[in-house]
Amino acid sequence: MTKYKKQSIKNTFKNASNGFRLSLKSERNLRIHMIAALIVLFAAYYFNFNMTKYAILLLTITSVMAAEMFNASIEFTLDATFHNKYSKMVGMAKDIAAGAVMLITITAIIIGIILFIPPFLNMIK
Repeated sequence: MTKYKKQSIKNTFKNASNGFRLSLKSERNLRIHMIAALIVLFAAYYFNFNMTKYAILLLTITSVMAAEMFNASIEFTLDATFHNKYSKMVGMAKDIAAGAVMLITITAIIIGIILFIPPFLNMIK
């Protein structure tokens, strides 16, 4: 049992949308990832990617953005819990979360290279 009232589906989506908007407002890196995602999707359209390649791109893009949002939520939670006081353990946790974002971002770049190099080389021939 919980002391909180169960939310309607409408409120659940409203809160999730609010969280996404808050992330875009507060996280510069998420805005950068969003711009990069739009450029990548336009390039995929230009190169006439098939549905499988689009699915790979969408999964990759959302993985990076979700990782960035998880990282932000971890940072906000730790800052609120420890009242923005320095702690080596908090710093380590934040660094680990940031490392996870870096790992998924590097993987996304590699996936982008794998998907975009062949059509790009065909275009310049």
